[in-house]
Amino acid sequence: MLPEPFDVARRDFLKRTVLTTVAGWSLLIPEAVQAAEATGGLRIAPFKFDVTPPMGHSCCGGWIKPIEVVDDGLEAVGVVLLGAGQPIVLCAVDWTGLLNEAHVQWRTALAKAAGTTPDRVAVHCVHQHNAPMACLEAERIVAAEGDLPHILMVDFFSRCLDAGRAAIEQALPQARPVTHIGWGQGKVVGVASNRRVKRDHNGKVLAMRGSACTDETLIAMDEGLIDPYCKTVAFFDGDKKIASLHYYATHPMSYYADGRCSSDFAGLARKQRQQDEPDCLHVYFTGCSGNVAAGKYNDGSKAARPILTKRLYDGIVASEARLTRVAVSANSIAWKTAEILPPPRSSLHAEMIAEQIANKSNAVVARNRPAYMLSWLRRIEKRIPIVLSSLHLSGVKLLHLPAESFVEYQLRAQRSQPDQFVCTAAYGDGGPWYIPVKEEYPNGGYEVSVAFCEPEIDDVLTAGMKQILS
Repeated sequence: MLPEPFDVARRDFLKRTVLTTVAGWSLLIPEAVQAAEATGGLRIAPFKFDVTPPMGHSCCGGWIKPIEVVDDGLEAVGVVLLGAGQPIVLCAVDWTGLLNEAHVQWRTALAKAAGTTPDRVAVHCVHQHNAPMACLEAERIVAAEGDLPHILMVDFFSRCLDAGRAAIEQALPQARPVTHIGWGQGKVVGVASNRRVKRDHNGKVLAMRGSACTDETLIAMDEGLIDPYCKTVAFFDGDKKIASLHYYATHPMSYYADGRCSSDFAGLARKQRQQDEPDCLHVYFTGCSGNVAAGKYNDGSKAARPILTKRLYDGIVASEARLTRVAVSANSIAWKTAEILPPPRSSLHAEMIAEQIANKSNAVVARNRPAYMLSWLRRIEKRIPIVLSSLHLSGVKLLHLPAESFVEYQLRAQRSQPDQFVCTAAYGDGGPWYIPVKEEYPNGGYEVSVAFCEPEIDDVLTAGMKQILS
């Protein structure tokens, strides 16, 4: 029984606020959200906030050089859509990854600020490597060892959540009407190439072409399977473009592991486009790039970064050059979700992984990376699912997938919706690490060797995609 003063105060609070509960999730509806719902109009609230890590912060899980200097800041950029039921949040973050509990906390924080539920929030990392890769459970595991570099500065992580909440709360009152959407695509030339190109006669991978490559034999090989197009979806208030969401599938690294914080060529291309149009927020999502990088066109030199930046920037500009525009209304929008819980690799044993982490004779990478494996197993034990989501607009479907999914999933989604303009963002919840298609498991290679799930993840993920794209 609550003490009487508390009970009275609670009743008074409920009288003065708008409170709703969906599936057990209680949320306070901001006034800007109420206004959009009351008018029946679709509105959009762009937001942006800084997520640049402090000096000394680990990069990419703690096994490359930590931050020593900031070449350019990291940002989280996104939009809140209002008026189509509960608010919808789409956000891209200039980090390597958000995994498991860390991803859930980001979605939860942004949801609370927007007055919605976490299942209506999509948060994706761009996946630059001179940046944080956040997993709270993995950080707890390595911190307990006492001699390993921290994966994450937890106080910095919390400050980023505070900044995200504040950015959305400030953006909501400035929400603009959305009367039209536009979509288009432009070919990106000389950036993406498949990593898994050198194989034997049975298809087994013999050598990979990574983010950077200097092997002339591998460089001379074809691009391989990629999606060559940058796709853009733009939101308009009349003739005024308010926000543009860009999608392209490649690992976004030119050079890294040198302690120099940077949003790299993908972030720099977005920032250049933002300078072109300061009144339109530009957001960049990395597509399914688990087996795609810039290795054919990147030798890892400092001179390569501005070249890749310009090529991607040109693709972004081309994708917006001739947009198909249609009127859009709140009743033409749908948000669909599916929960999946893919099976972990049978070769992953918690006790053996814990011993590997505790073995002080192992290299840091052989101790920190297994902490992510153990975190995934513990998550599966708790049966905390991954949430897939899709936003359906007039003629457009935005698909939100987890982790380092192979490009085949993106192409598969497009083929399944031949009459729709499908844009895919990967690197959502990074818990499963790499997600190859099942046909590639027998072929081995780096990506398969570090995948945390069995080949059945293909069937699980594909079924979820079909469900939310239908």
